[in-house]
Amino acid sequence: MASPHKITTLFLDIGGVLLTNGWDRQARKRAMEKFQLDPAETEERHHLTFDTYEEGKLTLDEYLQRVVFYTDRKFTKEAFREFMFAQSAPYPEMLELIRILKSKYRLKVAIVNNEGRELNTHRIHQFGIGNIADFFVSSCFVHFRKPDADIYRIALDIAQVKPQEVIYIEDRSMFVDVARGLGLNSICHANYTDTVAELGKYGLTI
Repeated sequence: MASPHKITTLFLDIGGVLLTNGWDRQARKRAMEKFQLDPAETEERHHLTFDTYEEGKLTLDEYLQRVVFYTDRKFTKEAFREFMFAQSAPYPEMLELIRILKSKYRLKVAIVNNEGRELNTHRIHQFGIGNIADFFVSSCFVHFRKPDADIYRIALDIAQVKPQEVIYIEDRSMFVDVARGLGLNSICHANYTDTVAELGKYGLTI
């Protein structure tokens, strides 16, 4: 149901909303095939340490040392990093949608996402997200990860807005549920067309 309050702010996830995911299961599968890594060992090591990387408590080099380079390899960290970064691609319609809405309604735009620092920085600059976002509440910067509710509270404090003034666009239903529990108007993003329709219910049209 649309909020009766005026919408002043958008909170946005990046992976799955503005861009493809940065380092998801499919990207890791491609890496394991390309670099001939053991799938079971790589996935176990990834899951044991990736949350720590996303919380900004490890560098990418440290993450790779634990997950890939704990033994001698025939390829370099730089080659692996370049492969990781190359897995990201934009969703141009979504990026343009946010540009239009921000300009038309003079909205604040905040990124609220889980991402490791180096991947996050690369994606922000590579795809021009800094041109549409006013600030970033990324897990690697604030040391909280979704679904921890504190990451949304930090975003609200920085934006200095009430939950009812915000629309949060996120592709993971659990994170949407947590945000709704804090009073944020939230859209579970599946595709461009449906999200445009949902935004229209809040009076944000293109």
